[in-house]
Amino acid sequence: MKKLSVAVAVCAVLASSYASAEVRINGFASIVGGKSLDSDSTLYGYDDDISFKNESKFALQLSADLHEKLTATAQIIARGEDDFDATFEWAYVTYEYSDELQFSAGKMRVPFYKYSDFLDVGYAYRWVRPPKSVYGIPFSTYEGVSVVYSSQLGDWDSTLQGFYGAFDGDIDVFGTELPAQLNNLGGINWSLSYDWFSARAAYIVADTSISSEDSGLIGLVSVLSDSGLTNTANDLITEEDKTSFVGVGFSIDYENFLFDAEYTQFEVEDSILPEQSQYYASVGYRIDSVIVHFTYEDNDDKHDSSRFNTIESIPTLNSAVNGALEGLRAQSNVYTIGARYDFHPSAAFKIDFSRFEDDITDTDTDVVAVGVDLVF
Repeated sequence: MKKLSVAVAVCAVLASSYASAEVRINGFASIVGGKSLDSDSTLYGYDDDISFKNESKFALQLSADLHEKLTATAQIIARGEDDFDATFEWAYVTYEYSDELQFSAGKMRVPFYKYSDFLDVGYAYRWVRPPKSVYGIPFSTYEGVSVVYSSQLGDWDSTLQGFYGAFDGDIDVFGTELPAQLNNLGGINWSLSYDWFSARAAYIVADTSISSEDSGLIGLVSVLSDSGLTNTANDLITEEDKTSFVGVGFSIDYENFLFDAEYTQFEVEDSILPEQSQYYASVGYRIDSVIVHFTYEDNDDKHDSSRFNTIESIPTLNSAVNGALEGLRAQSNVYTIGARYDFHPSAAFKIDFSRFEDDITDTDTDVVAVGVDLVF
């Protein structure tokens, strides 16, 4: 908690520095406990011992109105999975050129999904956690610039965002933390809403490099290079490879009926990483201050068949390359049933039961989680 104290002190210094500005301090928290119902498997970081640390978090957000249409925003978050060490999740400035157009620069959220801006604010959605099959890209922020244009298209509210920047940090690649860089990271996302219906689409590209030193592939890459199979070796290395992300989704909030669905596709060209496609569909029903819901998720990570058997002339190496490709394949489904109870104007109690079905290993894992989400 020492880092959190330092971060709070920094906020206090910033607030005192802008004594003449309007400063707002808000926050949110999630206290979540969960456990796997299977003694020999884990899911979402839970094993068969109950944990209140894995998905719990606490955050403060400082917004300073610097006048002349300029604001500064910083968000500090402490996650249980990181021993509650506080970090700056966001830190950016925004210039409101007009009621329709605004510019931002700094460290911000990548707009992958419908709930990207509220990814850590559990109070903003009905689940204990957003559907992980879709909301599973192993990084969420970038450093760069953003332009947002809001307008009316007839009776529809339209928001169009363009952004550009880069990411440099460690990401989880199938269970292993590896250093990664995403340069020329940019894209657009467009949201439309009318009454009880809303829809969005996003397209994002980047040049991706992921270190292979600790990936377990470095030995195979070396053998392939020494055998004169440079092109095949390069396919096992992610170095300035073109990356694309496509996401579409829509939501319905009609009377007491709720429905959300999102589909995403993620591909790193000429890389050992498989093409990833996933979607979820979630239905909910509101009964006074309670929402009951059911969600289905599908994840399918696979390689094009042409990537296998590329060096049949050397059976041993061919088998090793095929094994490396096959080892990153994933195919799974998740079923979640849960409920949310808004017992306070600023707090909600949630409970989710999730069953994860791995079609590759033909195994199932069940997890139950309960939590309280707060905003203040």
